[in-house]
Amino acid sequence: MFKLSFISHSAQAMNLPDILEVLEQLAPLSLAEPWDNVGLLVEPSKPRLVQKILLTNDLTVSVMEEAEVMSCDLIISYHPPLFKPFKRLVQKDWKQQLAIRAVEAGIAIYSPHTALDSVKGGINDWLIGGVGSGSVSVLRQAVSSGPLCHKLEFTVRNHEELETVLSELGDRGTGVTFSAARPDSHAYSVRVSCCDSALTSVVQTLWQHSTPQQSLSILPVSKQPLLGCGVGRRGTLDEPISIETAVNRMKAHLGLKHLRLALGAQKTLESTVTTVAVCAGSGGSVLQGVTADLYITGEMSHHEVLDAVAAGTSVILTDHSNSERGFLSVLRERLSVHLDDSVSVQLSQKDRDPLEVM
Repeated sequence: MFKLSFISHSAQAMNLPDILEVLEQLAPLSLAEPWDNVGLLVEPSKPRLVQKILLTNDLTVSVMEEAEVMSCDLIISYHPPLFKPFKRLVQKDWKQQLAIRAVEAGIAIYSPHTALDSVKGGINDWLIGGVGSGSVSVLRQAVSSGPLCHKLEFTVRNHEELETVLSELGDRGTGVTFSAARPDSHAYSVRVSCCDSALTSVVQTLWQHSTPQQSLSILPVSKQPLLGCGVGRRGTLDEPISIETAVNRMKAHLGLKHLRLALGAQKTLESTVTTVAVCAGSGGSVLQGVTADLYITGEMSHHEVLDAVAAGTSVILTDHSNSERGFLSVLRERLSVHLDDSVSVQLSQKDRDPLEVM
């Protein structure tokens, strides 16, 4: 969906802003959830060319040590290591320690998180692709990040009042667009569009005239959907498979020996899977109420699993970061294509899910 433009690079390395531009094109930050903390989280005080990038799902103490040893210039951490606001930077908190170490070492930190989940071809599309090919739709559609617009409809008595009202709107510099029609000989029907920031000014102008004031109606205009982008995915497989086959495919796709499975009511390992819904990470709230034969996510609460099972939906849980980490290899390849050859992009060898099946 998003076309990458090529940037002229240094023969030795790249500036941080150039790399941030590539990251923005790969996963626009406007696609991130409102609650998320994405983008550049730590920026060195002195401009520094980037030669080594480390990709990790989580920035932990061991990953930071790995970054320091390799003289890393930029850490791209899928999960934002800095999330809650800090009132101080001290050594008592391990995340504050990481921020301090990054600043001292001159290492930049960037997180794409839910922007990478939402973008077309991102983590959720990769995750659902592990089950098999088919038609895929977005569970919660992303929309354009442009300003909210409004449509105002009202009537004026005659052509003279029409010209007066439109002239006053123009004098206020509201940047509105309009159309007018005269369905009968007594009045004009007027339709005005304006952005959210101009709405108050437009309404104040119209309320100075009795006929527009009495007939005024205000309607929000829906933002343009960003096709293929949004939260979660639901797919219909080209060829139905058994639950057992789905489990084995996901093990291979994620590189895992074990997965947790809850069979839906009256279902067995041989039961057919035609529809699948996925959400990387913690998907309980996103998948709740979605009609599908199988849910795939990192984690759900005990009661969320019980609700799904009672509805006849089977559930595969991978543990949180195991549903995401495998995409880092895909991200590495995409970055390598659009960065200078002298920039090294490496996958962390220390990054892993904190939970293990013994």
